[in-house]
Order: sequence, then C-alpha cells, then structure tokens
Amino acid sequence: MSTAQEVPTYPCLAQELADRGLISACWRRVFEAVPRSGFVPADVWRQLPDRCEPVVGTDAWLALVNSDEPVVTQLDDGAEGGPGVATSSNSMPSMVARMLGLLDVQDGVRVLEVGTGTGYVAALLCERLGDDLVHSVELDPVVARQAAEALAQAGYRPHLRIGDGEQPWPGLGLVDRLIATCALRYVPYALLRQVRPGGIVVAPLAREFWSGALVQLHVQDDGTASGPFRGGATYMPMRAHRLPDLHDVRGRGRARAAGLDPAQLLDLGFALYAGARLPGVRLIHKDTDGGVQVWVTREDGAGAAAATGEEVWQYGPGFLWEEIEQTWWEYESVGRPDADQFGLTVTDRGQQVWLRDPREVVRPSRA
Repeated sequence: MSTAQEVPTYPCLAQELADRGLISACWRRVFEAVPRSGFVPADVWRQLPDRCEPVVGTDAWLALVNSDEPVVTQLDDGAEGGPGVATSSNSMPSMVARMLGLLDVQDGVRVLEVGTGTGYVAALLCERLGDDLVHSVELDPVVARQAAEALAQAGYRPHLRIGDGEQPWPGLGLVDRLIATCALRYVPYALLRQVRPGGIVVAPLAREFWSGALVQLHVQDDGTASGPFRGGATYMPMRAHRLPDLHDVRGRGRARAAGLDPAQLLDLGFALYAGARLPGVRLIHKDTDGGVQVWVTREDGAGAAAATGEEVWQYGPGFLWEEIEQTWWEYESVGRPDADQFGLTVTDRGQQVWLRDPREVVRPSRA
C-alpha cells in the first residue's frame, strides 16, 4: 500500500472556501475558473515565523499553491544576496475571498487594484467583471511584467500600469471600488479621491501598534470616507509605507513586576484602541514556549520588554509600560470591545479611529 500523501487540488480549495462561507455561488464559479497555479512562479518560498523557506519539488509546490496559505514570490525586492525578507506574495485565498466579499462587486462596476502582485486578484476580477472594468497598478516593474505575462497567458487583459499606487492614476477618472492588496499605514487621501461618492474601499492597514487590520470604507458625498474594521489582515506593506521595527532606546533597564500579561496586548480590539491612544508607540512580538514576548518603543527613546510570566524591563524616559497598562484599564472600562466595534474615518486632514460610532473618536492620550 502506498503511503504517499495525496497532493491537494485547486477545486478542493475552492470547495473549502465555499464550505467556510467565504465565497458565494457566483464567486465560487469565478475562483474555479481561475486556477491559482497560473499566477505563481516556479521559485517560491513558504513564510515561517522567523524566515522564508524555499519550496523544493513539484509536489511540494502544488501542495502549497493549492492550500489556503500565502505563497512568497519575491525576497528583498528582488535584490540578490539580501537577508531573505519576503517582499511580494500571492495572498491566502481565504483572505482574497474575504476582501472581494467586502468589496461588494456588482455587475458593471469599475475596480482599481493597488498592488498587482502576481495578477491573481486581477484575474478573478476580470473573470467576474470583464477585462475593461479592471484596472491594476504595480510599483515593481519586474513583478508587473510577470503579472502581465501570467494574465495574458490565462486570457485576461485588464488595464495595467507600472507606477506608485499611492498616487492617482492619470486620466482614469472615478472608479466604483478600490482594493489594496498591500498594507497601508494610512489611506492616502489623494487615492481616496479617485473613488466616486457611494463607492467602497477595502484595504489592509498596518500601524505602529498593530500588524494588520482590514478596513471597509464607504466614500461620502463630501469626499470623506468612513467604515468599520473587518478583522485581522497581515499583508506586506506598500514600499513607501514601510516602518523599521523599533526605535532606538536610551538608558539603563529598570525591572518591575508586570501587571499585565503581554499576550493581552495582541488582542486586535485592544491594539486598535491602544494604537489610537498611544500614537507613535511601536510594538513587535514573538511567540515563546510560555506565551509571548513583546517589545515596545517610542521616538523619545522610551522602551519596554515583557514576556509572559516574567518581569518587565523599562528603558529611557518616562514609564512606557505603565502607560500601556493604563491604556488597558481604559479599554476594560469601555467594555473590552471587539475589533469589529471600531472603525476609521479618512478626511483631507488625516484619519481617526472611532469606537462604535464615527462621532466617538478615540483620541491620543496626553501622557
């Protein structure tokens, strides 16, 4: 009897997405008509917690492509001899399905995609809407060329452009829907102005305190946009929106007992609240055998490091960990709201996170 593991197939992946309620019958037909394998190059990597691992062999390649996992398709912006950081990918099919569902695509709508990547999302949109209604922009010319070739090979010819997706598309006019397939630190207002009133913007946002949350914005008649967060979403950042992991910290460390398990900081609801209350505070984390370890820093040189079950170490001016604990108690006092109770409003003056109602803005702390 053979003990070889059966390689998963793309129809099974589409069935899984349907069974999980992530795609409608219409979108299921679209997904089945656009095999993911046509948009994934031969050389790819699997994203592990601490590195990217090359995928070797046809069966391993097919197993990854036909699974609900992201596929890393570029390291180090394509440069040779880099540290091996993922810079482009084919997104998780379940995340693609979620975003397309939130986009509320209807017959006849014009869609602008920011971040063509491999071309897979553009192909799905072309299958659903037709080539002429789909526009996609990609900054990296090598990635853009590969996507154009894959799209043409699959029989799709959307409007493609090489350029900065943060800037408006010259001559495009207003579109009905905008989807960003790269993480943004903020929604550029100039880009928002390319969406007609009544249109929808779906984008993953990554701020200093939280690594990724999906937002669904509805564009208003006055040119502003507002809407709810729709769960977590980890995407590679737009190049112009990248941030270094942490600030430099100053001073000797000071130890104290932790009044808060650092794992609680990773709850997306709290992260959205704390990110608004403590602007500029950056957080990174890693899993440990006993829980998590987190590092937080601020531009003034303050920092703190905490691990589950251990003391907190603070550095630099002020008491950054105490500020985070105070923010947690505030979060508890407003009922520990889930992430879906928060939303975002974008205007020509910036963006503001709100809780439960756009009028209830979560304002920065005075600490």
